Amino acid sequence: MTNFIIPLRRSGALLLSVGTVSFLCGMGYGVVQSYPEPPAEPIIQPQSDIPTEPPPPNATVQIKAVGDIIPGTNYPQNKLHPNKAVLFQAVQPSLQGADLLFGNYESTLTNYPYSAKSIGGLIIAFRTPPDYASLLKEVGFDIMSVANNHSYDFSRQGFADTINNLEQAGVKALGEKNQILYANINDLWIAWIGFSYFNYHNSLNDLPAAIALVEEASQNAHIVIISVHAGAEGTGAMHVRNQTEYFFGENRGNLVKFSQTMIDHGADLILGHGPHVPRALEMYKGKLIAYSLGNFMGYRTLSTQAQLAYSLVLEVELDNQGDLVSGQIIPIMLNHQGIPYPDSQGRTIRLMRQLTQSDFPNTPLQIDSTGKILPQ
Repeated sequence: MTNFIIPLRRSGALLLSVGTVSFLCGMGYGVVQSYPEPPAEPIIQPQSDIPTEPPPPNATVQIKAVGDIIPGTNYPQNKLHPNKAVLFQAVQPSLQGADLLFGNYESTLTNYPYSAKSIGGLIIAFRTPPDYASLLKEVGFDIMSVANNHSYDFSRQGFADTINNLEQAGVKALGEKNQILYANINDLWIAWIGFSYFNYHNSLNDLPAAIALVEEASQNAHIVIISVHAGAEGTGAMHVRNQTEYFFGENRGNLVKFSQTMIDHGADLILGHGPHVPRALEMYKGKLIAYSLGNFMGYRTLSTQAQLAYSLVLEVELDNQGDLVSGQIIPIMLNHQGIPYPDSQGRTIRLMRQLTQSDFPNTPLQIDSTGKILPQ
């Protein structure tokens, strides 16, 4: 069983500088082990201990990543499953077998009673009981992005509670401003940075700050992985264009410009989420960009009409330089309640092949009919 250390780093010299005491209580360093073993005792890994030596020869890392996860809400009405243990049951085998499992957690984990939003019409807020953090750990998640448009649904207190509850369960939270998360897997140091289109997270619209973070991470790690929550939403937003995207007046960023700029400055893998539909893949300078991983779990919260129900587990193998060795699209569908299950018809594979051929016809990668991804 592969062990990996995921110490939290802050940009600059203050390794544990955080906004509130409640954040500090939940952001301890620690060893996290792959499911089903529980997390080991916390280990402090000073910044100076991160090695700068060349990566081990022939070392690789396998990562599985999924998109937006909302396992139910109890606000403003109770929309929780009577037996939450079954929510991920059908896709559990598809989530196993990698060195690290990543997802975007698009709800909160809090009991805080006051929403920051005026609920009504298209304005919604999600609140999930804190004990669901343990469910995410039991399923096998190692890192969860919390940089998205629902992380502050219950104000800063809800955001702090979400991070604290994930950390207490043994899942590392990614999404605080200026945060770099370091993992050691197979003797490779991997840096993770989370972005959204909000200024209270790292913003993809602030390219100078984003470049500085990525350059810092690339100096301290062999591989740099970017999580980014951005782009317009819905079936009308499946295609990727090299332009700024807007959704209900919000500037959701230019994902092509951002992703390619991050790679130009040291990033090795871009994992996009937020549009709620799968999008194309692109190979840029030997690095893989997944522009959207779609929905993965939206129990009674997310629409499952048409391609909003198309989902996937993205599996990638990276070499010691962060270049793509191979990948796999594992097709998933969401049922009418938003619960994922394997898709034997491979609908997401066909969709992503079509989108990739349409949006990036000259990109040097191939997706075959089984979902296998190979660089060309």
